[in-house]
Amino acid sequence: MSEIVVITDTSVLVNFLVIDRTDLLSRLPNHRFVVTDHVRAEVTEIYPDQLRRLEAAFDAGTMEEIRVTDLQEVQLFAQLTAIGLGTGECSAIAVAAHRRLALAIGDKRALKKIRSAGFDLAIHSTESIVVLLLQHSVLTVAEADALKQEWEQNHRFRLGFTSFAQRLGTT
Repeated sequence: MSEIVVITDTSVLVNFLVIDRTDLLSRLPNHRFVVTDHVRAEVTEIYPDQLRRLEAAFDAGTMEEIRVTDLQEVQLFAQLTAIGLGTGECSAIAVAAHRRLALAIGDKRALKKIRSAGFDLAIHSTESIVVLLLQHSVLTVAEADALKQEWEQNHRFRLGFTSFAQRLGTT
């Protein structure tokens, strides 16, 4: 099976950074998670507490950073910023679209704009990544539910279900 490269926007990345679990992303078989320099800049600017964890993930090789310098990606980035998306989202979308890679994004408004603009991207969310981790036996349902509880109680990230067992169809 070939490797699936996932360009990660700030929202999904931060969900794993706040609980200090970017290691989970590196443990997902056949997946490699990459952030753009713009996403790193957003983390630096908006989430200084998470920057140390992101840099540790880079140092450990569990995350990779790429620069957006390709002319087509820069042009697409500019077009996306004109429709009101953030720089991290725009860079992640531009790279994913141009290189035909998967995109991890959590902003529902941005997702609507991506779809209405006609982008045909494989989309991941924090929830779908956790489901993949469960399906590949990287996490148990109890461990996934503990992550969900941590996000909800301490980090204002809510998922609209009681247990990941529901997402697996095991309840």
